[in-house]
Amino acid sequence: MHRDYSEVGSAVWRAIEAYLRVIPPGSLNWYTSADGDMVPLDDEGWEHNREEVAGRTGGGGRTAELRESPSETGGYQVEYYGRRLDSPFHDAPITTLAFTFPTEYLVEHGVARLRTLALELARELPFNFGYASFALVSTQGSWAAGDWNITEALLARYPGLDAPHATRFSSILGTRALAPAWLTFLGQPLLGRLGGIAALRNALPFPEVSLLPMDGDRVLVTLDEWPDPIDTQEKAIPPQYRALARLMEPFLFQHEAEGLSLHESDTNRWIRRFL
Repeated sequence: MHRDYSEVGSAVWRAIEAYLRVIPPGSLNWYTSADGDMVPLDDEGWEHNREEVAGRTGGGGRTAELRESPSETGGYQVEYYGRRLDSPFHDAPITTLAFTFPTEYLVEHGVARLRTLALELARELPFNFGYASFALVSTQGSWAAGDWNITEALLARYPGLDAPHATRFSSILGTRALAPAWLTFLGQPLLGRLGGIAALRNALPFPEVSLLPMDGDRVLVTLDEWPDPIDTQEKAIPPQYRALARLMEPFLFQHEAEGLSLHESDTNRWIRRFL
């Protein structure tokens, strides 16, 4: 959301409450305290996070990180990074909200339920870009603890996976986009730069694709009936992913400084993987 956190905090908290209503009770047990420590999530912790997200007082930014486990990644988690657009500490700040579901949720409840829930979570948020897909999930700072060779091999084989890093992109994404996904949410100003819904219809004449206009000049693009990790050892990348990527190409995020690090170069290639 290309908005100051102070403009969207109440809507973000309502989205978090909606998430809590549909996940199993007791799925979120830990949170990041004001000191930066991971501590048990009790009543005082819930009030701390509510104030962090929806409160009106405070300084240059807000953080809320709610997790199922203090040491294991995956499962259920919420990440919120509220930014000020005029922050001198970030290159291109954007207020970011991310929800995680274990794959078992999709298996148990079905794809229609998950798509409906994604719409519910997004409905009140003035997003300019968002998405839902299969992902290799790690909490902040945990990527380095894994075997990156295995992670890279999985990402190379399955471009329909994602390796999200909400806190990093909240500092640098601005009004640009990441790669297309199973569910791709487009709002302003990005949707207008793409040519609006008419341009999307022209670019995506595929029977698998559906476009759902949303209030506030936004749209949900669904690229297939089911989310697909896209096993490139078994099949080619579906053409609708490539078509949406080509339309979005001028507005995809890319690191642009001279002398990019290996990680930055890899990130650039990953975001352009459908081109």
